Amino acid sequence: MGRVRKVAFWGKKNKENNPDTREERKKAGPICRLWQKFRNIDWKNPVNRWKLLFVSLIGCIVIFGGGYGVLSFTNSPSFCSSCHEMEPEYSTFTASAHNQISCVQCHIKPGFTNMITHKMKSMKEVYYHVTGVPKQIVQTEEEAVSNENCLQCHSKNRLVTASGDLKVNHKQHIEKDIPCVTCHAGVVHAKIAGRGINVEEARGEWTKENAEKLIEKKYLRPNMGTCIDCHDKVNNGEEPWKDVAYIVPPKPEELEKKLEENKQEAVKDISAEATTEATTEGEKTEAASLEHEQKTQDIILQAIGKQKKNVKISMECKTCHKQTVIPKTHKKVDWNQNHGQTAVQQLDKCMNCHQDSKWVREIPKEDIISLLKMGNQKIKYTPNLTLAKDQARTNKFCAACHADRPDGHGESNQWLTGHASKAKTSDQKAECFVCHDQDKPKADSTAAKAPTDVYCKYCHRTGFKDDKN
Repeated sequence: MGRVRKVAFWGKKNKENNPDTREERKKAGPICRLWQKFRNIDWKNPVNRWKLLFVSLIGCIVIFGGGYGVLSFTNSPSFCSSCHEMEPEYSTFTASAHNQISCVQCHIKPGFTNMITHKMKSMKEVYYHVTGVPKQIVQTEEEAVSNENCLQCHSKNRLVTASGDLKVNHKQHIEKDIPCVTCHAGVVHAKIAGRGINVEEARGEWTKENAEKLIEKKYLRPNMGTCIDCHDKVNNGEEPWKDVAYIVPPKPEELEKKLEENKQEAVKDISAEATTEATTEGEKTEAASLEHEQKTQDIILQAIGKQKKNVKISMECKTCHKQTVIPKTHKKVDWNQNHGQTAVQQLDKCMNCHQDSKWVREIPKEDIISLLKMGNQKIKYTPNLTLAKDQARTNKFCAACHADRPDGHGESNQWLTGHASKAKTSDQKAECFVCHDQDKPKADSTAAKAPTDVYCKYCHRTGFKDDKN
């Protein structure tokens, strides 16, 4: 008979191949030696089986406990703050009303699968941190905060805001699949990406003390301009929230790419009939500006109830606001004609309601150094005629009425020959100069443009007796 052979776990073995000598055992690797010891254990012995069970249990505790510990650690806000580029985000988080919850409660959808998937995707963030810190942290479209996260704590049945002023049917918005972050984008991080104050060169300024100065309530709260812009689009048959780009700030690289494309297009235009193209572009820009101003004024007139439209969502202030108290001074019969002096003396109070920048969705870029110098201190207003005049010319609320001929001017022919008595004193002339310029406006002037192109010296060619007036 032939030589007896035994079958091993992963192959054949016989006496010739079996390492019996000490030298042969030394030549075997550590894994092979461990496997040999494991095979030589008498598994019929109950004690050995209990030892295996105990070791397996300890191994599972170490593996799963360690994995849970790693997940818990990477889910903590302190882990997020360990990267220098996250300092602005961490500082705003600690200063917000959401500082008692973890970052992942907002940024990762509920569920273990979503947690693990997000951790795998986040490996690219580690790669970016090692290879080169990003210039700016911007929430991506894939990681936009979902309604599921918000509804873990907040009820969708709320009908009014915490202040009790705004009437907002949250349930109706959610049923339309409108993301909560469409309105509440700044509730934690105060829209620092849109304001451009979390860029690489500004990260060193984000200390705990400075965070209080850099976070303003107007950026934490929903922006009225967002409501107006969205409602206006709905009235025009659009559903803007379905485009994720409408919700999250644009990526820096996309802005740079778009800027570069615009530059290249500009170079092409200049190379082909530069003068004609420049004129056409200028006309387009002016037309777009006029269209924007007209649209803004149209919405303002709807808001104050002077222009009624058959729309899906009313744009009147009282539609969303419970408290639209009109000051007693505004109820005077001649208020429209005689509010100029009040505007000069109390311009800061006027702007609380009539500041048209509140009606704009876009957030202007800010300089972090200037913000830190100013802090949250309110600048005391000193009556200033020039400032009031400029505000009356540029503010869309004022322009909505100032662009039309006042009722007090009467018929054109009569006013032309009889307005001298209305412009005798310096104060009277100052009221005229809100809408009219004294000299012909210069084409390249940076001053606020007058609502009308009628200026005094068009008729008074030789000027006035006292030019100071």
